[in-house]
Amino acid sequence: MKFTLTDEQTGFARSLDDLLSRADTVAANRAWAAGDHEPGLKLWARLADLGVTSLAAEASPVEVCLAFEAIGRHVAPGPWIESAAFLPLALPDTDLSESRATVAMPYALDADIADAVYTVADGQLHQATVGERVASVDPSRHLFEVTAGEPVDSPNLDAAHDLATLAGAAELLGAGERVLADSVAYVKQRTQFGRPIGSYQAIKHQLADVRIALDFARPLVYGAALGVTRRSVAAAKIQSADAANLAARVGLQVHGAIGYTDEYDLSRWLLRIRALQSAWGSPASHRAWLINDLLASRS
Repeated sequence: MKFTLTDEQTGFARSLDDLLSRADTVAANRAWAAGDHEPGLKLWARLADLGVTSLAAEASPVEVCLAFEAIGRHVAPGPWIESAAFLPLALPDTDLSESRATVAMPYALDADIADAVYTVADGQLHQATVGERVASVDPSRHLFEVTAGEPVDSPNLDAAHDLATLAGAAELLGAGERVLADSVAYVKQRTQFGRPIGSYQAIKHQLADVRIALDFARPLVYGAALGVTRRSVAAAKIQSADAANLAARVGLQVHGAIGYTDEYDLSRWLLRIRALQSAWGSPASHRAWLINDLLASRS
């Protein structure tokens, strides 16, 4: 099967990328990490006007993946997966298009700016009360403990979780692509012994490995978007997390010590990738579930 985007999907992806490219998302990410939400909230409003917060309810999972790949590529701050992928399916009778809501899995992301906070406990969605903030590997992801309150009717909880996991996979794919692009640009500029380090075979091979890993992840992500099942979503999250992690490791290696510093923009993506690897299920947990499910289907 040959999968290609429609003209409308290509146009949407281009419009979203153009908006994010002009928005200085890295500055918004840094400000968000420092507790200044204003630039990020302005960006949120612009993306909401473009329809990103309505995609889960009104469009297909393909458009959701296109949006979250762009969000990952531009490291936009905010509880996007929770507000724009999970809750619109978990609460189908609630209009969340003009609000910022979040859900604890197990911690509530950016509950300090959320209009509504929920949590999942005992297989059911609940309203939640926000507690203490906990540390996150990504300072632009503000995590909070919550206490479950009144239960909320949520008939599509499993489907919502699958779409949120798929959105996380797409965001990892976008972040990995950005790290690879920046790494390729950097090795063309940095010189050692009088020649660009990108001319050395060892560097070329490492970057090629990242390219291959991302190219293997992409069809799994968008294949899952064509028919969202627990199996396809688990495979997409595993491959995209592994590919993005490889991109981060190689990107850090070719940049050297500068890539790890807070002052250098690359660190924004390295930390986001690290945080997203375990969000909505780690690769290890998805592998364990997938293996058990495949074995069970053969018995």
